[in-house]
Amino acid sequence: MSYVVTLIANRDTGALSATALTRVRDAISGGEPVWLSHGEAAEISTDAVSDLHLVRTALDVASIDVVCTPAHGRRKSLLIADMDSTIVTGETLDELADFAGLKVRIAAITARAMNGELDFKAALRERVAMLRGLSLDALERTWERVHLTAGARELVATMRAHGAYAALVSGGFSFFTSRVAALCGFDEHRSNVLLDDGAALTGQVAEPILDRDTKLDTLTQLAATRGLPLDAAVTVGDGANDLDMIAAAGLGIAFNAKPAVRDAADASVSVPHLDVILYLLGISREDVEAADAADSALAGAVD
Repeated sequence: MSYVVTLIANRDTGALSATALTRVRDAISGGEPVWLSHGEAAEISTDAVSDLHLVRTALDVASIDVVCTPAHGRRKSLLIADMDSTIVTGETLDELADFAGLKVRIAAITARAMNGELDFKAALRERVAMLRGLSLDALERTWERVHLTAGARELVATMRAHGAYAALVSGGFSFFTSRVAALCGFDEHRSNVLLDDGAALTGQVAEPILDRDTKLDTLTQLAATRGLPLDAAVTVGDGANDLDMIAAAGLGIAFNAKPAVRDAADASVSVPHLDVILYLLGISREDVEAADAADSALAGAVD
């Protein structure tokens, strides 16, 4: 079996050099380096699984992400992504809690849940219960604070341009996932539902709660529906709730993730741009820009 070592630097620094690539090639007895994005990302083919410690030593640049994947089956036909702190930059429930004066308290619970220290369902019910009576206009005000992670749109547009199905699957809430999915171009979204009385939140979330198990079930269901093996899927997330879907997919990616998630994932990405995931699939910056331009043209035609 042959493998590919992909190296990714923060594009804002352009820290990846031809000299560093040559050192890596020699360290792993690999093929000639191929640029995916000059100064940002490159790949080197090799006949064996590479010792990533050797690669990092050869690079002598700690900030570069290094991933070794099988060369066969790199392109994926199914993308499943988490929302909070993945497709969007923050935690929407924590921001919503800010309008109840409870952000610090609720964010502390969120952090423990995402680290796997608390049962997700119990922690979600606890946090939502604390928001009982919060006016529904807080949802709209929270939405105004939501920001897409850099590269989120490009990731989804490029995956779809290459024939993949894209799903946003979140332990967050449908009020936000519906809007984020529309902004990014996901084919579908799945999440939890906050209950209200028409004027304010009731402090309850609809059952059943979408959790870690449900994310895995969604992966297996969407793959089966499309006649795909799990190896044809790429999943991306940052917290303990994403662990099972990350472990089960052909390529599971930890994006600026908690330590336990980084340890379990096939690949760990620490740069602030989501579209670098495409480099791991062998898709170049030129291909990304072409897909993004086509997506923008289509959106303009629809408008």
